[in-house]
Amino acid sequence: MMTQSGAQPRVAFVHDYLNQMGGAERVLLAMHALFPTAPVFTTIAAPDRLIAEMRGLDIRVSFMQRFPGIAAHHQTYLPLYPRAIESLDLRDFDLILSSSSAFAKAAIKRPDALHICYCHTPMRWVWDYDSYIARESLHPLARAILPPVIDRLRAWDVATAARVDHFIANSPVVAQRIAIAYQRPATIILPPVNTRRFAIAPEHGDYFLALSRLIPYKRIDLAVRACTVLGLPLKVIGVGRDLHRLRSMAGPTIEFLGALPDETMTDVLAHCRALIFPGEEDFGLTPVEAQACGRPVIAFGAGGALSSVIPGVTGRFFHHQSVESLAGVLATFDDRAFDPQVIRRHAERFDISRFHRRMARFVHAALAGDLDLLTKPLVAMPRTA
Repeated sequence: MMTQSGAQPRVAFVHDYLNQMGGAERVLLAMHALFPTAPVFTTIAAPDRLIAEMRGLDIRVSFMQRFPGIAAHHQTYLPLYPRAIESLDLRDFDLILSSSSAFAKAAIKRPDALHICYCHTPMRWVWDYDSYIARESLHPLARAILPPVIDRLRAWDVATAARVDHFIANSPVVAQRIAIAYQRPATIILPPVNTRRFAIAPEHGDYFLALSRLIPYKRIDLAVRACTVLGLPLKVIGVGRDLHRLRSMAGPTIEFLGALPDETMTDVLAHCRALIFPGEEDFGLTPVEAQACGRPVIAFGAGGALSSVIPGVTGRFFHHQSVESLAGVLATFDDRAFDPQVIRRHAERFDISRFHRRMARFVHAALAGDLDLLTKPLVAMPRTA
């Protein structure tokens, strides 16, 4: 890829923070494969919490990396992230590719450089603050201090959207949020899954599965409580600050497996009756991974699941984020009604090879200033039934 002047662009990636491995980090890795020697700038990094592939990148951190307890208590330093992201020195780079659900899109570039932001969502906890903290156990002092901080961050988030030349959204829902929050259009390129990592198992077990970071807004509590009420076996993979609360509400049919190596996790996923996906996510890679194993998904019918699950074909939706609504679907769920091969073929629509082609096409058009190509659709959305 070349700039309009015909030179190879000097490329840098910017990511919010690298102290965990989640969907956004896997998308960053997939993007990075397009420019494998490019450095990754971020506010903080905790290499021991990253997979080996991520640790091998040229990661450059901000001044926040020196703060005491930053990896374990990064939320404490919330007011300082804007300054940290703006302190990153990107003067040497012609093309900035940010992977952002919070701060990365505000990185400061040269006036003649190009900034493309792959937006996982505008700051969820800024734009939907009340819903986000509804299930968080915050100290009363924090609840008193946070609202004015959030107000300032929201204003900063709007102002810094002007630093982005082109937005890419990871789903139609996020494209709508970008339009509302920033008054900007966004091209939709759905996130990637390396479907070759997954395969259909010859048989499956009798358990349902929840696979997630265990934090309140993921709503794993709905799966735990619904399966407890119905006496259905549920395995929960993941760790997080919500673990103690989830254990306290779990009945004898619930099994917490903690964090598992990728190979073991994939095996458990391939042998479940179905994946339960109870949160409202921006996109959510886990449902696609389950479908790459030929397993159906029971998802809350909102957010990113609308882009990845075809009701009646690759899974089912429950339509109210309540125990009763989920339990109603679980009580009548028959996994024999779903064809694993059909589910697998649907998942292949999200394969990483397609993501690479779409991203490369978009970046090439942006560097060339090809406005006509930039406005053409780069992704066909899954059909719904």
